Amino acid sequence: MSWNRGVGIPMDELKKLLMDLGRDAKLADEYEHDPDAVMKARGLPEEARKAMKAKDVDSVRKLSGLGECHLANSTIKCHD
Repeated sequence: MSWNRGVGIPMDELKKLLMDLGRDAKLADEYEHDPDAVMKARGLPEEARKAMKAKDVDSVRKLSGLGECHLANSTIKCHD
């Protein structure tokens, strides 16, 4: 498992969730209705869940290790 520069957050799960939200309509629907349940089921720590719920793109980039990738609030919010 990869860890985010010693911060102690498993970034693989956050990256995987972001990718899965973009390609799995059922998961996206579940996330839209209960983001906490989806993120807890993925084992995301509170800091990552807070960043996702706040749609804080900069924090999500940092926590996921996707600093150079394109992320938008639509990815975090997931299918308005």
